Amino acid sequence: MTRKLLFTLIFASATLAILLGLTSYYGGGGIPAAVLTASRWLTMALLVYLAIQRKSLTTWIVVSMFLGCEIGYSFPRAALRLDVLSGIFLRLIKTIIAPLIFSTLVVGIAAHSNIKQVGRMGLKAILYFEIVTSVALFIGLAAINITRAGEGAVVEVQQAQIERANTLLSQKESHNVVLDIFPENIAKAVAEGQVLQVVIFSILFGIGLARLSDEKKKPMLQFAEGLSDVMFKFTDIVMYFAPFAVAGALAYAVASMGLGILKNLLLLVLTLYGALVVFIALVLVPVGLIIKLNFRKFIEAVSEPVVIAFSTATSEAALPKAMENLEKMGIPRKVVAFVLPTGYSFNLDGSTLYLSLASVFVAQMAGVDLSFGEQIGMVVTLMLTSKGVAGVRGATFLILVSTVAYMGIDPQKAFVILAVDALMDMGRTSVNVLGNCLATVVVAKWEGEYSDAGVSDSISWWERVTVFARVLWSRV
Repeated sequence: MTRKLLFTLIFASATLAILLGLTSYYGGGGIPAAVLTASRWLTMALLVYLAIQRKSLTTWIVVSMFLGCEIGYSFPRAALRLDVLSGIFLRLIKTIIAPLIFSTLVVGIAAHSNIKQVGRMGLKAILYFEIVTSVALFIGLAAINITRAGEGAVVEVQQAQIERANTLLSQKESHNVVLDIFPENIAKAVAEGQVLQVVIFSILFGIGLARLSDEKKKPMLQFAEGLSDVMFKFTDIVMYFAPFAVAGALAYAVASMGLGILKNLLLLVLTLYGALVVFIALVLVPVGLIIKLNFRKFIEAVSEPVVIAFSTATSEAALPKAMENLEKMGIPRKVVAFVLPTGYSFNLDGSTLYLSLASVFVAQMAGVDLSFGEQIGMVVTLMLTSKGVAGVRGATFLILVSTVAYMGIDPQKAFVILAVDALMDMGRTSVNVLGNCLATVVVAKWEGEYSDAGVSDSISWWERVTVFARVLWSRV
């Protein structure tokens, strides 16, 4: 079977399944359930066949997303037990992160002994992070003011949402953003997944190693180089389990959340995803054009990490593969190891956009009309509170509750968002990863450490946009 014919069959089967489902839903359920199920599983079978033909891990992950949704919808009881698959994957990924960051940073700093460059990269990265995340906050603010999704929304807070919110709030602790950057115990930082603390320790360790004589630092440098090579191979092995983890995560999400809740909060979800698309189109793509980014190479490098981040709703799951792919793209290991993990704390584009959007949504739902000045004050508050908290469990929700309380609104009004938080988390997490991958390329270009071979300066911005759209379509 040719690939063109296979795509045609998949499109026809998916279209038929959608039409039958819509007809059954709006027509009073006249179509037998067996016919609906058969049409959906025929599409799933064709997608699996496509994945077998393409022999691509990215294709398998995308197909697993659809398969997981179908399993969660058709077999909800069984699907509730499949979260163990994503749990296994995330545990294996967490074992990779600390040694991978440590080894790559130590080699990058000690092997080149350029301490000043570390400081320059840090300043440039923080400057870029602040500008882009600030723009993201204002895009979220504009989106919710345009759609006004919270006005007139009457949504009852379910007991499950109250219990989950109380669990998150009970874990709330006071966090000093500056103090929490520095580790008090490296073993504790590794165990708690404090990525930024591991980065700080690795930088200081690398600087200390660079100050030794060549004879003394050579054994440790060889160890770090060998460790980084091993951890990249470790990542390749773990990634073979990614399709199972993705299917399990989405099956569990659909089975536990259900699709009915979307009826009341659909406009909020659509507003968020629309705002994220606008952010990519009006911010990230122009940044790529400014630095003369090779969109083909970049999309090929980030597609797999972004799909993993979207389907698991976890940035950590995508970090090792993102580091590996960016290095294969040609970005020096020292830049990748420094900028990418740092961005996981300071460059959460999708999460910051979500926070401004969700805060105003809660105010609209509560009937509170925020003035322009009050909304600007809220944005300034979010600029400060949304930094350096990536390692805190449920941090995004905690910041949202604190912001709502700061505006004088009952914090319990925010609990209703937890009903669709898993769905929104997938979108904002994937944009977080995409934004950090682009930030790594920006800093590398800024430092003169990377240039796109084969990309001519004479190519117009329109030609670059055309290439971007064509490559993106081919990946889809």
